[in-house]
Amino acid sequence: MKPYLLLVALGVALIAAAWALGGKPAAIGGTVALVAQIWAVALLRPGMRGPNPAFMGRWLGGMGIRLLALGALLVWAATHRTALPPMPAALGFLGVLLPLLFLETRFLR
Repeated sequence: MKPYLLLVALGVALIAAAWALGGKPAAIGGTVALVAQIWAVALLRPGMRGPNPAFMGRWLGGMGIRLLALGALLVWAATHRTALPPMPAALGFLGVLLPLLFLETRFLR
């Protein structure tokens, strides 16, 4: 449970930074990224010690979750431009997801 709390705490700090730099659309994109990352880590974590095909399947599933989350965010932003500008939302998503991806091995220990 501790790695998840650390992941959430770091994600919230990154979302706050995205909000400060890009406003509400960037914070929304960052929140979508944090939810996708938590979901992907929760999917991968049980397969860490399993056989390689099971691990790779879970890893690929996590990458699919992140891709679908980005796609959903961009589709929503493209169809509702006044409510959610696409560029700040996408940059907020990437600004939160990329640091979390670089630190993913810390959360999986």
